[in-house]
Amino acid sequence: QVHVVESGGGLVQAGGSLRLSCAASGNIFEINVMGWYRQAPGKQRELVALITNGGRTIYANSVKGRFTISRDNAKSTVSLQMNSLKFEDTAIYYCNVVLITTMNYWGQGTQVTVSS
Repeated sequence: QVHVVESGGGLVQAGGSLRLSCAASGNIFEINVMGWYRQAPGKQRELVALITNGGRTIYANSVKGRFTISRDNAKSTVSLQMNSLKFEDTAIYYCNVVLITTMNYWGQGTQVTVSS
């Protein structure tokens, strides 16, 4: 059993910043990829950013230059620093953890609301 818990969401004005954090715990042998996804009302869940255990990062075009993903392998945590937030960044943000066994786990989500 693997537990994934996000924190750090909230309400912020456009142009502001938020930092999301995610911690994985439980029966973890080795985490391969950690990432953030988001789902806005009426839309499909989409990738925001991910980071491999080697530090390689991938970002959605819509957040490049504004968001930064980072991880602490020793603590099994991943963070997402979000700057210059826009109204269209409003969504529920989910943390995803993929093990080297390819099993993957999701957090419960944290709401990010950007007021225009």
